[in-house]
Amino acid sequence: MPSPDLTRRATLGAALLAALHVGAARAQSSRQLRLIVPYSAGGTADALPRIVVEKLAASYPGGAIVDNRPGAGGNIGGDEVFRAKPDGFTLLASPPGPIAINQSLYPKMTFDPAKWVPVTVLASVPNVLVVSPQVPAKDFRELLAWIRSRPGKVTFASQGNGTTSHLTASLFMMLTGTEMVHVPYKGTAPALIDLMGGQVDIFFDNLSSSMSQHRAGKVRILAVADDHRSPLLESIPTFAELGLPKMSAVTWFALMAPPGTPQATADAIQRAVAGVLKLQDVQRRFAEQGAEPLAYTPTQTAAFVKSEAEKWANVIKISHVSIE
Repeated sequence: MPSPDLTRRATLGAALLAALHVGAARAQSSRQLRLIVPYSAGGTADALPRIVVEKLAASYPGGAIVDNRPGAGGNIGGDEVFRAKPDGFTLLASPPGPIAINQSLYPKMTFDPAKWVPVTVLASVPNVLVVSPQVPAKDFRELLAWIRSRPGKVTFASQGNGTTSHLTASLFMMLTGTEMVHVPYKGTAPALIDLMGGQVDIFFDNLSSSMSQHRAGKVRILAVADDHRSPLLESIPTFAELGLPKMSAVTWFALMAPPGTPQATADAIQRAVAGVLKLQDVQRRFAEQGAEPLAYTPTQTAAFVKSEAEKWANVIKISHVSIE
């Protein structure tokens, strides 16, 4: 008897093609699904869509690929998807930037994020408060006291101006009334290197990036910016447990379709992706990235993205965050 995973996988293609109108799909037999990731290869933003594409490939006549189109904080890839045919063959697979944040950062955009057709939120990964081994504080309360005793002297790294790590630090300073110095980097890797070396003090990083360095004793994770503890680091408290319930900041990864995509198409893709996210090997591989599978419906996705866009717009406005 086939396993539940094999049975589920065997039905994904039939269900998706039926909902996408089999005749039209066969007429475009050379077409393939393209998940455009608006960031460079490597890292969680690239890894999670590749896991999903691997399982969806058989459901499309021409297969499925991930196509990396980095640049302009995700706006280059976002623009390409925005202008694509609304036929279910080209989707944006992205963290929040071009979906819910960039419209509050960039004075001019070549596309309108409010017009995306939501498909699903694949997963979320919590941001975590990471400190250099040179920082004397051993827990969050000691760290907060240390920061307050050195106003304007403690440094925090980010992946760049306007990135989730920058905005999470801005939210932290808003909620705690602290003042730190921003040191932007070009990505996670150089920021982590300088954090380990003591060139910067603090980094609000994605859990999946910092987890191995924490376990190796090269950095220390002191708090998780989620509403529950991570199963990968069960001893590390959430900010809510530490008295900061509004300090919630997760990096999420969503699929969005071009404007004009029929709702039936978005619904069909979401159902197929939800089936993929139930597969045991997919759940295991997501967990290795520190990611929690979500598979939100299009309606849930729209509401979630709206709330995230409003939250970060407020942080950007109050903290005077800019991409300059």
